[in-house]
Amino acid sequence: MHSLSRRSIRQLKDVVLPSEGVQLLVSNDMDELLSIVADDKRKELQIFAGEVVRFGSQCKDPQWHNLDRFFEKYRREPTPQRQLREEAELMMEQLMTLVQYTAELYHELHTLDKIEQDYQHKHLENGKSNASQKGNGVTILAAELKSQKKIVRNLKKKSLWSRSLEEVMDKLVDIALFLNREIDNMSGSADPNSEKKHSLGSKLRLGPSGLDLHYANIILQIDSIVARSSSMPPNARDTLYQNLPPNIKFSLRSKILSFHVKEQLTVTEIKAEMEKTLQWLVPVAIITAKAHHGFGWVGEWANPGSESNRRSVASVDVIQIETLYHADKQKSEAYILDLILWLSYLVAQSNATLNGGRMRSLVKPPECSSPDIADQQPTQISAADQGMLQENNQSTKAESVEQK
Repeated sequence: MHSLSRRSIRQLKDVVLPSEGVQLLVSNDMDELLSIVADDKRKELQIFAGEVVRFGSQCKDPQWHNLDRFFEKYRREPTPQRQLREEAELMMEQLMTLVQYTAELYHELHTLDKIEQDYQHKHLENGKSNASQKGNGVTILAAELKSQKKIVRNLKKKSLWSRSLEEVMDKLVDIALFLNREIDNMSGSADPNSEKKHSLGSKLRLGPSGLDLHYANIILQIDSIVARSSSMPPNARDTLYQNLPPNIKFSLRSKILSFHVKEQLTVTEIKAEMEKTLQWLVPVAIITAKAHHGFGWVGEWANPGSESNRRSVASVDVIQIETLYHADKQKSEAYILDLILWLSYLVAQSNATLNGGRMRSLVKPPECSSPDIADQQPTQISAADQGMLQENNQSTKAESVEQK
């Protein structure tokens, strides 16, 4: 309900979908993006509807049985009757009030159980004591016990404890139908079967490939090295290179030898160049990492809490399209590869600055006929980088042979 509110949809269309991360990694076609989000929401709704179906099957009233058939028919042939948002929101508010009282009830039940145990324990202890001591302790506990039982009785009347399953089902079914309509309205189609087929299926995406968290960790590793380039642990880059996917490892050796800059840049200038990509890519990686540790079963995200990373992400509800889940694999690898090339140049320049000398070329640039490229400065990488590249190149070839 919250994710499909007018405010959330406006935030989606005005802020989330036009963001650099979504536009550059997923798609710049707004219709396609809305279609992707609608598909995600339908999957979330399908999980919720499955729970409603399960509860309906437990009702004594047969009208709530076989709701899966009812939902399927409704999805294919939406009824002309429209469930007003105000009615749905009112029902949701009523249910959430019941939920809050139910949570309070179980807290008070736990307190009641503790008081009853203390009361019984006091009886056993005072059985051997004199009457005055016994009466004093038991009287106090008896009063607490009576008061606590009254609190519990009142909460049972106000909570889901006293509601019938059929009464709750009536509201849950109406809300499920309303949510289905809202998803159709969001994507601009009342019939999901007639939606324009987006190109999601024709592109290799990180999430369905099980790579989104891996790529997010690589991006965060790069960001961490850039932030601490002057005081970086010696094994940081080695760990990064070892974690690179085979495709990037394979391309890195040839790319790094042909990587050029028109003029020698300072450490600050190199970081500024990398920041153009990191400023929008790192937040996407952070959100992706959070998703794998706090993604709820109906699409709600756990509170991100404190963030040690130097970039902060607002503690708000996040949808899947803001993560690397739907990111195009080829595009993502291109951005990561570009960052690693700049990172190697940054580390070499940082080392040269620390040594107080001018950085010299460690790799002979390949011959090229293009005057623009020929005029550029040759690539500079450290001996450590060369060693790791050679080592990783061999391991990549071994992986390739193994796969064959």
